[in-house]
Amino acid sequence: MSVNKVFILGHVGKDPNIKHFETNSVASFSMATSEKYKDRNGTLQERTDWHNIVVNGKMAKVVEDYVKKGTQMMVEGKIRTRKYEVNGQDRYITEIYAERFELLGRPQNSSESKINTPQDTHQMDSGNEPDMDSYQEQTDDLPF
Repeated sequence: MSVNKVFILGHVGKDPNIKHFETNSVASFSMATSEKYKDRNGTLQERTDWHNIVVNGKMAKVVEDYVKKGTQMMVEGKIRTRKYEVNGQDRYITEIYAERFELLGRPQNSSESKINTPQDTHQMDSGNEPDMDSYQEQTDDLPF
């Protein structure tokens, strides 16, 4: 048995890049997670890791409408690595393909937000309910 599942909670690093295709949309953006720890000398340190997030289908439209730099969110998904070529050299990128996400608040540097829910949270998943908060999408046939 094997499991490929990741949960991260952090802040969006820059406005999402949205690509529209005939039958699909894809949003991609970076997200930062930070942790604090004490080094050998007892000095408090902070480490920030950057994660590449990919959101597919109708959930990409929600990202386009509601997510911008500084937005705090939780993402649940699968880790995938893909290979591409640049100038004859193979390159690899590791990405988190979102299956579900939850917007947790307003962007850090913004007094205004398009998110108007009672607790400033907005949840999206790839479930099969027909309402605005859920979407069924496949991530296996991404066009890139």
